[in-house]
Amino acid sequence: MPHASLSQLATRNWYRCRVDLKKRAAEVNKRLAKRHPDAKCALDFTNAFELLMATILSAQSTDARVNIVTKSLFRKYPDPAAFAAASQVEMETAVKQTGFFRNKAKAVIACSKAIVEKHGREVPRTMDELTALPGVGRKTANVVLGNAFGMQEGIVVDTHVGRVAGRLGLTANGDPVKIEQDLMPLVPRKDWTIFAHRLIFHGRQTCIARKPKCEECVLNDICPSAELAMVDRRSPSRSTARSARRATPPSKTRARSRTSGSPRGRKPSTKV
Repeated sequence: MPHASLSQLATRNWYRCRVDLKKRAAEVNKRLAKRHPDAKCALDFTNAFELLMATILSAQSTDARVNIVTKSLFRKYPDPAAFAAASQVEMETAVKQTGFFRNKAKAVIACSKAIVEKHGREVPRTMDELTALPGVGRKTANVVLGNAFGMQEGIVVDTHVGRVAGRLGLTANGDPVKIEQDLMPLVPRKDWTIFAHRLIFHGRQTCIARKPKCEECVLNDICPSAELAMVDRRSPSRSTARSARRATPPSKTRARSRTSGSPRGRKPSTKV
């Protein structure tokens, strides 16, 4: 039998890795379903338009804070026409507590005007039409399609999904669109929406950004990052080296200006 070419070997290795990742993703989905049976969209809404507005406002904010704001916001502006007719100053005041209120006020007003003028006051039900709306990116469109319309068009990738999926080794990408493309083949389409909710719940409660609770995590035996973290904590030499690094005084380099290097000086993306 002739030897396999390098391209054939690469294809086989890719296929084996993909199969292994599908098995891991299936196990992750199964365990998190038991761990977080109440996983769902954390934003309060009664219709697709309210969910769309709430999702736009949730950028760089917490769902709990957005729910507080939208409780009165949706009473004052009950439909797309009311949002579209609001002045910039009025809307800025109404959404101020969510942060970045000027950009968000502009986005929700412009989005509402487009819905009124181009879609007969109805939130569109396709990915292309939704992402064509001002302030609406693929993540927001996935939230609306999956949770308001029950349509599985993609997987929501927020900071929690990206972090947890990366630690689990299900993706090596940092870009949300690429992360989504990595995850979609690993999970049955019918589970795309709920899988994201489970990862989000897990990221908030256990796989925390700064200090994940690996010892109590239901995924620690199949998570590459958990294994490394627990080995690192058990190793005195690593702990000593880490402590030494922490004890090293910071360099006396000039601090970057807020507008050039610090995240505080950056404007949030206009589409989420």
